[in-house]
Amino acid sequence: MENIFFTIVAATAVISSILVITCKNPINSALSLVMTFFCLATFYVMLDAPFMAAIQVIVYAGAIMVLIIFVIMLLNVRTESGRKSSHAVLAGSIIGLFVLIQTCYFLFKSSLTGSRGGMDTAMIERVGHVELIGNALYTDFLLPFEITSLLLLAAIIGAVILSKRKI
Repeated sequence: MENIFFTIVAATAVISSILVITCKNPINSALSLVMTFFCLATFYVMLDAPFMAAIQVIVYAGAIMVLIIFVIMLLNVRTESGRKSSHAVLAGSIIGLFVLIQTCYFLFKSSLTGSRGGMDTAMIERVGHVELIGNALYTDFLLPFEITSLLLLAAIIGAVILSKRKI
């Protein structure tokens, strides 16, 4: 039963991620991305990581997608009416095929590093997911966390400046 559910969710994730790329309307593309985020949250639940699933839904499917849709509407992005050149499609297809072959090679032929982290199942059950993640986020990974927030702020300011230039 688990395998059937995983297959259905995986197929939904792949189809919605393909729709993100192929939709001509940016809003439809963003909604397909929300569906992909929900599928990823389902994968987290299946991996027994409920905190990560909740964060996936709240932060990415909620806040980040609202921000992306806000920027799309602020910039008034129109759908592209012209056809893409066949050279660009061919080059993109070759690069995508190369990345797919390389990913499959690394997944099936290479071995894992064998290194283990300092966390085990007993520690996670004793301390809890949220405390361990919060401790790591605000001690070991504080600088990348703050840099990410600054990058998001710069993107918002850039979108506002671009939209004000046209008015």
